[in-house]
Amino acid sequence: MSKQAPSDTRPPAAAAPPRSAKRPQEICERLKDWIVDHELKPGDRLPQERELMGLFKASKSTVREALGALQTQGLIRMRTGPGGGAYIAPMDGRRAMELLGNYFFFAQPSIGDIYALRKLLEPEMAGALVGRLSEADFQRLHATIRLYDHPPTSFEEEYRQRLAELDFHSVLAELCPNPVLGFFCGFLQNLLRNLTICRRIYGTPNPDLRESGLNYQVRLLAALHHGKESEARRIMYDHMCAAQTYMETCEAELTNRFLRLDRP
Repeated sequence: MSKQAPSDTRPPAAAAPPRSAKRPQEICERLKDWIVDHELKPGDRLPQERELMGLFKASKSTVREALGALQTQGLIRMRTGPGGGAYIAPMDGRRAMELLGNYFFFAQPSIGDIYALRKLLEPEMAGALVGRLSEADFQRLHATIRLYDHPPTSFEEEYRQRLAELDFHSVLAELCPNPVLGFFCGFLQNLLRNLTICRRIYGTPNPDLRESGLNYQVRLLAALHHGKESEARRIMYDHMCAAQTYMETCEAELTNRFLRLDRP
């Protein structure tokens, strides 16, 4: 059962906002602080609109605009009817990555840009996971590998296998004990899924790639299972270097192919 946030508590003192900040934006930020200070969790209800107006000395339109901003950010959801109002929403990590990925919609990073960070972050993630995985976690990772531990029987299955290989790394990111590190590793993996050039590469048959990726991942799991941190880091780094080389080679080949097709 969700708890009702207290309505008679004064809002926390907040630093004066920049002069350029609009009033609804200021109230939005103060509401975030208020939610944190009152330790509200997903499913908890915010005070009613009139109470928020009193708490923040703001007009109805300002409070509504601030609540609208929080809803757009995915932090609250609005319910209508009996028991309606503003409720704290569970923040979905994938949705957060998609929203952040919109920043690169018109200026997409290169494969090299993404792998420059993957080579730094994913070995760190592998090291952080040593000694932190349960037997259920290992079973989950092995179940992901089983989706591509055999030759595909169709083009469609090969494409699904390519995405499943990325899913293996996404599972590692979810299990990472450092939530910031895990989030950014997952975000980079999500960028690869959505890059136009990467989707074209994933659609190109390459039996050797599956074997290579599978080999690295099986070795990585063995190192994690036996608590070998330095080995886990090295395997992941080598894996990222090999993946970058392959992806950039494919990128160059596809680019040259399109250039040849464009010639009269």
